[in-house]
Parts: sequence; structure tokens; C-alpha cells
Amino acid sequence: MNEVSQSAASQQVQELEREMGVDLLDRSKRPLVVTQAGHLFADYCRDILRRKEEFDGALAGLKQALEGTVRVASIYSIGLSEMVQLEQEYSRRLPLAKLDIQYLRPEKVVSAVLEDQADLGLISYPESSRDIQVIPWRREEMVLATAPDHPLARKAAEIQGAIAPGELEGLDFISFDEDLPIRREIDRFLRDRGVTVNILKHFDNLRMIMEAVAQRMGVSILPARLMREEIRQRRLASIRIAGAELYRPLGIIHRKRKRFHQVAQAFLDLLREKRAPEAA
Repeated sequence: MNEVSQSAASQQVQELEREMGVDLLDRSKRPLVVTQAGHLFADYCRDILRRKEEFDGALAGLKQALEGTVRVASIYSIGLSEMVQLEQEYSRRLPLAKLDIQYLRPEKVVSAVLEDQADLGLISYPESSRDIQVIPWRREEMVLATAPDHPLARKAAEIQGAIAPGELEGLDFISFDEDLPIRREIDRFLRDRGVTVNILKHFDNLRMIMEAVAQRMGVSILPARLMREEIRQRRLASIRIAGAELYRPLGIIHRKRKRFHQVAQAFLDLLREKRAPEAA
């Protein structure tokens, strides 16, 4: 039984008896009779086996809960470097879980969440709807982006302050595609201040716009927070616009009444912890 011979089993029982200093079996009788100490030891062993089964079951459940994949859809301009940091922190907290991040246009992020292809979405100018729940995440200050040697950059440095909105009149401008919410907000900002710019080029992602500005093709209005590395490398300059209350709101979206599994909830909690200050 259990692939143990009778002699081996007898030797193991005798070894246990020597260690405990009691007889587990009464060998004076035939067949052998289990002593009171033997019954006590048998109960103890059964309890250990039961608790081992409970432990194995609980551990399997815990591993299952902490394993799995969180599907995240994000707009491009959230920032690759920030997402890498989030992934590293999340991996430290839940080493068995995985993050599957897709970078998409804003309308594609919404579609991915609605069609349950993503558990969470990261998007600018989020809007709640019958099926979409919005969790405010952060507000990012928008500033004028120029090449470091642009006349407005030199002027801002000289006055050590912001420039007036009218200074943008007639400038070559690099903007976002017309169907993006950030483009509509920038257009509204300029229109409300009676400023007309010459839109030379437009792109669907912030990285292309920053590169065009760095190449002196024109100026743009961009989230200051995402320009930090380019400013550090002296490829771009960041200039505040006087009287401007211009911010890009970012939000976390998910389907209403969605029940998050533990790994998705853990990533949502991490995002909430990593909220940034409103102004860059």
C-alpha cells in the first residue's frame, strides 16, 4: 500500500515511537492494536493532511486571482516612459499578472472599452455616456511649444514671464488632426481670443507634432508635462500664455457596471495613486 513495504512501514513506526517515547501499537496482541497514543497521533496526522489540502486549495485560488492579464487601451500621448514605469511598479506588486497595453486613437480607445476588448481606457477629454464611466485622472497644463531659438522663446526668457495670446497671431502652427478633441479645444481657445494662426501641418499624435516644432516648422500648443525630456535636451522651449486657463483633462474610462477581477482592480488602484499635479 502506498508503495511502502510492510517491513519499511514497521521500521518507520518504530522510529516514530523512539522519537516520541511512546508505543503507537500494542504488539502483545494479535492482530496489533492501536494504543491511545497511536489514536492521538493518527488524529494529528489526519488534521495535518486536511489542513494541507485546505492550504493547497487556498494557494491555488490566490494564484488564480493574482494571475491573468489586464487589458489597457491608451491614447499615444499618455507617454511611453510613464507607462513603462507603471508596468514596472505593477509587476513588482503582482509578479504573476500581465499588462496588455494597446496605443490607439481616442475613438478607438472608447470602442475597445465598449466592446470589452479592454478593461480600462486612458483618454484625454473623456466623456461619460450611458455605457461609459469616467474616473478623472489628472489635468495637464497646456503651453506654447517652440524651438529654443524661436523669437517668442527669446522674448519669454527676456521678460521671464508669459507672452500675450496676441503674440501668436499669424504664426505658422503645427496642430492635431481636426477630428481630435484636443484640436477642437485649441481652436476654441484661439478663436475666443481673436487669434488666427497659419496651420501648416497637422498630425494625429503628439510625438510627430513635437518633432515638427523641434525642426522649426512652426509652433504648437501642447501639454507641458509631455515636453520635459525635449526641454531637457534643449530641443523644445515651453512658454506660458498669459491669462490662459488651458488644461488637457485625462481620465480613466471603463464600462459601467463592469466587475473588475483582482488584477484589473490592482492596476486601477495604481493609476489612482500615480495622479500627477494639475500644473506641470
